[in-house]
Amino acid sequence: MRGVAFRASSPLPGFGISFGITAAMLSCVVLLPIGALLFRGALVGPVGLWETINRPRVWSALELSFMTSLYAALFNLVFGLAVAWTLTRYRFWGRKLIDATVDLPFALPTAVAGIALTTLYAPNGVFGAALAPLGIQVAYTRLGIFVALVFVGLPFVVRTVQPVIEELEREVEEASATLGASRARTFVRVVLPTLAPALLTGGALAFARSVGEYGSVIFIAGNLPNVTEIAPLLIVIRLEEFDYDGAVAIAIAMLAISFAMLLAINLIQVWSRRRFADA
Repeated sequence: MRGVAFRASSPLPGFGISFGITAAMLSCVVLLPIGALLFRGALVGPVGLWETINRPRVWSALELSFMTSLYAALFNLVFGLAVAWTLTRYRFWGRKLIDATVDLPFALPTAVAGIALTTLYAPNGVFGAALAPLGIQVAYTRLGIFVALVFVGLPFVVRTVQPVIEELEREVEEASATLGASRARTFVRVVLPTLAPALLTGGALAFARSVGEYGSVIFIAGNLPNVTEIAPLLIVIRLEEFDYDGAVAIAIAMLAISFAMLLAINLIQVWSRRRFADA
């Protein structure tokens, strides 16, 4: 009929159904577990939580987990960008194989990854034996934890940055070179502003993944209290000892620190977007 506008039907559900499914799944997967954790923490009380957390062993485990995760995420920012750039901009033999290998940490069970890394970097392993004459020991040290976290976090940076690199227009880079800019200046002033939001997102994902990593770390760490004991392992130890309040206290501390650091990363990401947009 003329004068009557018909809206094309969509194969996807409307807002009401979509929002309901989203809220239900978010509640079951995220909100309810966190709510239960906070509720149990409220029953313990601030004094009880602080008495459990304020111990040298707990602070050492928290410091090791978060600082090593941060260092691994920063390393993956640089190395992941190099990998993504190479896979996107160059064509060479074995490129598809390397591209598929990047996703290996996603598919490989974390325990299997931990056993494999320990076998390679143990003093009698392939890499460990080669590093031993240099006085470098990886397995059963903090360096081994760093290697494991780099392994599990690298795909997040590569897969986040790779699509953005594919969308970059090479004409802009060529125009910059035509105007006399060096490769380094072109990268800093032209390429990096475009990649910065994706890099920060990938780094945040890698950091979040590393903080809670357990399976690939416990085999290569050595798990010495106050030396190579990570916070997730300490939570498991408290649960095995039936010290549920202690496990809750450490978990809440990890939740608070993770939230604060991820909030800081998001604020930096917003600031970088505005800064590069104004530039």
